[in-house]
Amino acid sequence: MTPTEYLFYGIVLVITFLIVIFYYYNRKRKDQVEAPKYRMLEDEEEDNKL
Repeated sequence: MTPTEYLFYGIVLVITFLIVIFYYYNRKRKDQVEAPKYRMLEDEEEDNKL
């Protein structure tokens, strides 16, 4: 591969990574992303009560 192809490949990887990060941490998805964490904490509290 030529240096130009490596540069293009690297740029494509960085852009893809940024798209995934922005999609995952989008404000619209925040509740959906955070919900499992709160469910796990609630499960622990219920287990401790037993």
